[in-house]
Order: sequence, then structure tokens, then C-alpha cells
Amino acid sequence: MEITFLGTSSGVPTRGRNVSAVALRLPQRAESWLFDCGEGTQHQLLRSPLNISQFTRIFITHMHGDHVYGLMGLLSTAGLSGRPQGIDIYGPSGLADYIRAGCRYSYTGFNFPFEVHEVRDGEVVFEDEEFVVSCRLLKHRVPAYGYLVVEKDRPGRFNVERAAASGIPSGPLYGRLKRGERITLPDGREFDGADFCEPPEEGRRVAYCTDTMYTANSVELARGADVLIHEATFGEEEAALAVQSMHSTATDAARVAAEAGVKTLVLTHFSARYVAGNSLTTEDLLREACAVFPATRLAHDFLTVEVPRRRESAEA
Repeated sequence: MEITFLGTSSGVPTRGRNVSAVALRLPQRAESWLFDCGEGTQHQLLRSPLNISQFTRIFITHMHGDHVYGLMGLLSTAGLSGRPQGIDIYGPSGLADYIRAGCRYSYTGFNFPFEVHEVRDGEVVFEDEEFVVSCRLLKHRVPAYGYLVVEKDRPGRFNVERAAASGIPSGPLYGRLKRGERITLPDGREFDGADFCEPPEEGRRVAYCTDTMYTANSVELARGADVLIHEATFGEEEAALAVQSMHSTATDAARVAAEAGVKTLVLTHFSARYVAGNSLTTEDLLREACAVFPATRLAHDFLTVEVPRRRESAEA
């Protein structure tokens, strides 16, 4: 799993940062998912190694323009490129109306199937044999949702050598042992599949929380995540403005990370006031967050963060 930040600015783009969009690449299934789609996201994709044809799911947190204005353009381009497979789009109430209105007034049609799924607090919004995606309602000026992607646990590696040494013939019996079943050989010997498999490989967890003030729902959503992506629009010197606009400070994001027990916090969604040359920069936000949660890093456009398998992480 790889996370690529396509836009890390809050509200408006800057010379160095586009507005919100984060891609989650799933190499094991040759597809990518997109979280938010601010204006210019498809241009950012063209400057990245990602391929628009591999995006199968788009998750929108809320209907503010810096998170959704790029959606119609991206979908239109996907259609014009002769896309064969469909796209599932998830988001709050109003998202389907927004897409329909964009199609109507721009005379746009998509030549691929797509479906818009309205999400609700606490629900599982998508699940298949490998992943579960759920959401929680955050605390913002409009309905906004955070998303949690959970990779399901994988069975541990089957020890073929041990099975062969025990005189178990290869074939269907190995498959039963891999599934943890008990088998009985013609000579009466019994074997338990658990004795031939390594411990299950725990699935990875990625949480995405923006836009929001501090809320217990963010903590609950991010509980035990390998990576928490959290907005940090302001620093503590603008705490009053953060409350007024219902955004988070870097300290708020770090507090969520600490209380949720995540492994890594990545800050994003920075106000345009924190740029090089100003009295305060994003490095000040990083120092502020690290004082509460040291395992914090700053996102920047085109940063790619690999989410290691949990066994690899433990060994490291």
C-alpha cells in the first residue's frame, strides 16, 4: 500500500501546493483509490506516476470546493480516455446531485458505469475479500466524514517443508491445511492445519481525517492505525481562528494521533499563511505536533508514503 499526496493546501492552491487529494495505491490488485478531489487533481495525476485508468473508487469527505471541484473534470477525462471499468464514488448527501448537475449543465456524459454511494456515520461503506472501508462523522461547518481503510488479515505462510516431512501427500490436503482444517490420512494419523501455518499476517490500517475540529470520532476512527492523515490547517497561535472555522491545529492533530495510538501521523491541509518567507512556516507546525506526538511528518505534494506490512514493521 502506498499513499501519494496530490494536494496538501487548505482552501486555495498555492505555488507549491494544490488543494486536497490523496491517492491510495494498491499494487497487489493494480488499482488506486482517491480521497477527495480538489480542483486541478487530474493535472497533479499527470505529474505523478499514478494512472487515472487505475482509479476504481473515489471517497469524498465533504462538499467544500477545495475537496470536490476537481471531480467533474477527472470523471470527464476518464470517460474521454475510453475507460472500460466503472468507478464507485462515496460521499455525503448532495454529492450525487452535484455530479448530476455538472453533467446536465456542461452537457457531459460518461461512457463508463459509475455509482454514487451516500455514506452515513459509523457505517461500512465498502467491503470485499481484502478490504473494509468505514466512515465517521467529523466536526466541521458542513457534514464531513473521515474514512478508515482496513486491510483484512491474511493467513500465515503454509510450511510446505513441514507437511512433506510429515508424510502428507501434496494436493488438496495442503489446501485444507492452509485453511486451518484438520485432516485424517488413510493410515489414521490426524493433523491440524494450525500446526503447519505461521501466525496470520495482520492487515494494515490507514485513516484520513479532514476537515474537522478535534472530535472523539476522529480518535475512534484512527484507533491503532498504521498511518493517520490529519488536517493541520493552523498552528496554536491561531487556535481561536481554528475554532471559528472548525478546523484543527497541528496540536489537535497530534492529540488525536496520541490518543488513538497510531504509528505515524502525516499532517496536511495547511493554510496558505504557512509558506516559506513568512514568520511562521509548516516547519513550525511540525515542531508543534512533534511536541505531543513525535512520530509526525509533514505532507507535501507528490510525497509518497509506503505503509509497510505489520510484520515487516515489527522486524524493523
